[in-house]
Amino acid sequence: MATPRTGRAAKLPSTVATHPTPRAKRLGGVSLALVTGLAMAVQSRVNGQLGTELDDSALAAVLSFGGGLLLLLLWLAVSRSMRAGVGRAVTAVRTGVLRPWHLLGGIAGGTYVLAQSVTVAVIGVAMFTVGVVAGQTVSGLLVDRAGLGPAGRQPTSWPRVAGALLTVLAVGGSLVGEFGAGSDPSRLWLLVLPCAAGAGMAVQQAFNGHVGAVSGSALAATLINFTAGTVMLVLAWIVSLLSRGGPQGWPTNPVLYLGGLVGIVFIATASVVVTWIGVLLLGLSSVAGQLIGSVVLDTFLPAGATQLTAATVIGCAVALVAIVIAGMGGRRPTGAALKQSGS
Repeated sequence: MATPRTGRAAKLPSTVATHPTPRAKRLGGVSLALVTGLAMAVQSRVNGQLGTELDDSALAAVLSFGGGLLLLLLWLAVSRSMRAGVGRAVTAVRTGVLRPWHLLGGIAGGTYVLAQSVTVAVIGVAMFTVGVVAGQTVSGLLVDRAGLGPAGRQPTSWPRVAGALLTVLAVGGSLVGEFGAGSDPSRLWLLVLPCAAGAGMAVQQAFNGHVGAVSGSALAATLINFTAGTVMLVLAWIVSLLSRGGPQGWPTNPVLYLGGLVGIVFIATASVVVTWIGVLLLGLSSVAGQLIGSVVLDTFLPAGATQLTAATVIGCAVALVAIVIAGMGGRRPTGAALKQSGS
């Protein structure tokens, strides 16, 4: 933990971020990230369909993120440990252990959900995930290199770089296959939102990892994340409401309103796992899970008229290889976690 601006200096155990992560914990972290990635593919499909049926992508994002926030607030009312975790996070901000911007990771999460609602029904889950991969892989490498995550600086080793490059190649191959199969090239601009959302997710995971480490509660970190994201999305929806009006009707399928629950599972798990395996490997693992899930969904439950191509399936396999290679990078001594910015 960092030294606060005032008061007694906080001391860190000498072993923090100075030894390799045990193999079992690394394997467990990658496995959990894969599972949460599968869940995020499902969330993309649900939120995309909700946005289509509402004919209001911003409101769909608000319902998804706001629904998750409501569930967390209900849990906060009955969970003493969660309330204590929120209190520790607030104290950490007051003392300078956490910077205020560490509480804003939810803005990236809100952008991700908004991108789902806007693009998935048009380009499909697989192509949406391809765009996320492009942003998240590059951003994750930079975030680890800069030491923004709670595990401190992660080395830019050749295995990590090679894993990131392989994932980018998987993205490029999927794009070539998608448009070579006769897809409308005008849809290419829709990949801007997923790319931006993916880049933000790496930063989100790093910031949420800080909050989770200080608060000692993954759910407390998730609550803070959902609060920031919901505020951002509500403001975006108000702008949309003033410019184009409200929804024309409300979907009756209750499953379409469960996207926020999936988001809770993802954020809570990521805030813990990021301290085990770092931002880049967490990003690669969750992306692989999203790719696998998106291929399954676009095969059996396609969105609109989207078609799954062989190139996207191959891209998924390449991404899985990239995870193995990136995971060989290991950790080296990187200094104390949660080092205060500017200290």
